[in-house]
Amino acid sequence: MRIQVRLFATYREIVGSRGFTWSSRDGLSLRELVDGVVAKYPGLAGHRDTMLLAVNHDLAASDRILQDGDEVALLPPVSGGAR
Repeated sequence: MRIQVRLFATYREIVGSRGFTWSSRDGLSLRELVDGVVAKYPGLAGHRDTMLLAVNHDLAASDRILQDGDEVALLPPVSGGAR
């Protein structure tokens, strides 16, 4: 199966790309995908515990099973606020 991975902000800078296609076996969990991405791009390792994960524009738990054609977004934590 093929998953579209989108990267934002700091993650985009670390990887040097806005995103990529990840090919894998059926039944891959979101956690397994992220583990594979971090293994391929070790610069993301320090961000692993604070990543927000979205599948097809909805926040998702790491145990979600991915489907062929899903779009996964790796998002850094959001900070800031009103004065």
